[in-house]
Amino acid sequence: METLEFVIYPDGRVQETVSGIVGATCTEVTAAIEAELGQVVSHQPSSEFYNAVQHQSTVATTQASFSEW
Repeated sequence: METLEFVIYPDGRVQETVSGIVGATCTEVTAAIEAELGQVVSHQPSSEFYNAVQHQSTVATTQASFSEW
């Protein structure tokens, strides 16, 4: 499950935590929000950021044989 969590501090700082998004896709998801919030002071990528997106593919191999007796 993809989750965005925001903590707004009394001094106006906003801490954003993203979970459930693998790879650098999280930067695409949060770009518009960060643009509206203002200046980004720092980024701390989580371990999910460094994980590779896994794509599942199915390959079917068929072998036909024909023999004459």
